[in-house]
Formats: sequence, C-alpha cells, structure tokens
Amino acid sequence: MTDTPHPPDSLPKYLAEGLPKQDTETLEDVRAYVDELIEYRSQPVDEADLPDDVEPVDEGDEGNGTLVKERVKCGADCTCNDGRGHGPYLYRYYREDGKLRSEYVGKA
Repeated sequence: MTDTPHPPDSLPKYLAEGLPKQDTETLEDVRAYVDELIEYRSQPVDEADLPDDVEPVDEGDEGNGTLVKERVKCGADCTCNDGRGHGPYLYRYYREDGKLRSEYVGKA
C-alpha cells in the first residue's frame, strides 16, 4: 500500500490541511482549476498592455507571461544615467486576479 503523500513545503498551511479533507471529485475539480490558472498566468501579455518604457525580449520566457527589459528610477526626481534610471533589469509581466503584475527576474 502507498503512503499518504506529503504536501510541498511551499503550500500554505490552510491548503495543506484542507485539501486532504476533500472528496475525490472536488480534488479533480481543484486540479482542473489549477491547470487553467497556470495556463492563464503563463500566457504572454499583449504588448499594448505593457508600460510604454519597457522592451519585450524573446529570451527564456518559457511561457511564463512576458519577459521585458526595463529601466527603473530610484525616485520621482531620479536623474541617474542622464535621467534614464537604473538597469536595464529583467521583469516578467503576467496577469493575476485580472490585474497586470510584474516581478523582478534579474539584471539584464
């Protein structure tokens, strides 16, 4: 007989405790929802929806939203690098809860 699977450490406690209490049909519905959510978040973001000052790149996005090069300012009055700001840095833009989000990936 197979042992009960253990949740990943990254899974929030309320999910790790709640999921095992669900029936098989509900777990299958959850799996389908998670697959749809991953697919939704992984799709590229339309360039028209991105900020004007970013440059989409075609390297290593692996279907995880849209990877862009972006320069950032250290404040409203930033005059660093002749007013161009710092960077460029790589950011991944994706949709979450119907909103456009971004996360820092690394230095470009």
